[in-house]
Amino acid sequence: MSSKEINKKEAERFNKKQSAASRQDILKDLAIRYAKPGDSKLLLEFIKQLADYEKRLSEVIATEQDIADVIFNRKIAEAIITDYKGRPAGFAIFFYNFSTFTGKPGLYIEDLFVNPELRGKGIGKMLFSFIARIAIDRGCSRVEWTVLTWNELSIKFYRSMGAVPKDEWVLYKLSGKALGDVAMLSKNLPI
Repeated sequence: MSSKEINKKEAERFNKKQSAASRQDILKDLAIRYAKPGDSKLLLEFIKQLADYEKRLSEVIATEQDIADVIFNRKIAEAIITDYKGRPAGFAIFFYNFSTFTGKPGLYIEDLFVNPELRGKGIGKMLFSFIARIAIDRGCSRVEWTVLTWNELSIKFYRSMGAVPKDEWVLYKLSGKALGDVAMLSKNLPI
């Protein structure tokens, strides 16, 4: 059986488990909205909670001003916030990417996080579903993200919804001094 067939079966099990009644129970206490400029502090708090969960809190150097600038001023990324029973429960930050093969945009999820004490209520599923709807409404051909290899709970969650890993790809990163060094190679060319 192929990984696509396995993921399809997992997605079918997921959909059967998540009954219409339980989805309605979640929805009556759940609100998802686009973040607004006054949410920069909340977004940074969520980012730090996510980084702590990922054991990478020391790597967070972003400030409220950085978040405000990138999301609300320059509009390089977008953020959504979910509230459960009137209090902040989670968030996602995403932005466009592009598939040259399909000739269509996609959405890349940089962060998706639900407060640990609120997990298991379907909030993450609704947040993920909301992003999928945004992608479809905007004519995107896909939604992509990365997940840490040790994060088995998240991997199981994504597979249960029909997501498939891109095992044939290796993600690379260029930052810090290496980024600066590579950029300097073309310093005499106009941008």
